[in-house]
Amino acid sequence: MTEAFYQKLAKVRHYLHSKPELSEQEVETTAYIKSYLADLGIKPLDYPLTTGVIAEIGKGLPVIALRADIDALPIVEKTEVDYASQNQAMHACGHDFHQTSLLGAAELLKTREAELQGTVRLIFQPAEENFQGAYQVIAAGGLDQVSAILGYHNNPHLKPGQIGLRSGAIMAGVEQFRVHVKGVSAHAARPDLGVDTVPTLTSIVNNLQAIVARTVSPFESAVLSVTHLDVGTTWNVLPAEGFFEGTIRTFDPQVRLSVIDQFTKVVEATAAQFGAEVSIEWGNSPKVTFNDAELTPLVAEGSKDFAQVIETLPSTGGEDFAAYQEKVPGVFAFIGSNGDENAPDWHHDNFIVKDAALPIAVNYYVENAIRLLDYYRQE
Repeated sequence: MTEAFYQKLAKVRHYLHSKPELSEQEVETTAYIKSYLADLGIKPLDYPLTTGVIAEIGKGLPVIALRADIDALPIVEKTEVDYASQNQAMHACGHDFHQTSLLGAAELLKTREAELQGTVRLIFQPAEENFQGAYQVIAAGGLDQVSAILGYHNNPHLKPGQIGLRSGAIMAGVEQFRVHVKGVSAHAARPDLGVDTVPTLTSIVNNLQAIVARTVSPFESAVLSVTHLDVGTTWNVLPAEGFFEGTIRTFDPQVRLSVIDQFTKVVEATAAQFGAEVSIEWGNSPKVTFNDAELTPLVAEGSKDFAQVIETLPSTGGEDFAAYQEKVPGVFAFIGSNGDENAPDWHHDNFIVKDAALPIAVNYYVENAIRLLDYYRQE
């Protein structure tokens, strides 16, 4: 990582940061990635993806995949940096940083292509923020012949130069729920003639709060958050229907199943108490991001040559990288991107990533891709 190369990548990140695109709308971003790779002599593979790019360096088996996400969030940026978003969206989770580091890794790996003992597959994945991109890549064949996959997420609570790793669960499994309640409309002066969805909804939400507190072991972790309610349109009418939605986060498969079971029971029993009908919709969201027990120590040891490797606590955030790990062994890391204890966290309109973290992220991809190629070559 020469100073000139570092400055080049910083400019790339700033450009991508200024041009964010929402999930499954990353058209210009996709075109930019393809152009950058073409300049390196790397031709994208012909996978049936609307947005996103998959390309390869090297040839033959084994195949090690490197993944970066490329989409942004529907947030209006307030950082006031000179490369701030020019769109009504924001890279408030650092995906501009992720894809820049993978472009940098591609450039370095291309210069070392002759020494690669196999193939490195580059996955610039769309639609992570809506949890659909990994499933799209898998359905398109993006994991075909892949022996293992590497990914990471920047972490503003770690300093540039630090990498957080742990075997097992590193990010939570995510459940997206939407509960629809149907009652009977009536005049507000005669609630006895209707079935009021307002107290039904609020009672369900209140009752759900006891699930984690009273049914999950204190030695386990779970989060249940209701984040959106919609019911009624005026002051003197009992609304006929309404809904609420939110998320459940867990790290253990049995805890996940137990919380979902308790959730269903509470929703149905509370609705029945008020005489309302109820239905529950579950989103297609990722399970636990679970690091392979054999590969994680290898990646941790290899990363010590260029970073301070620490054992990190798991995050209750979710990642569709978990979908890849259900198919092939994978390692997902946290790479320090700020280090200020007061730094805004992910999805904040003042979220900032420091360019100084780029060399570590590039090396994470390059050195561990080579290390895993060697590892699988010897099997």
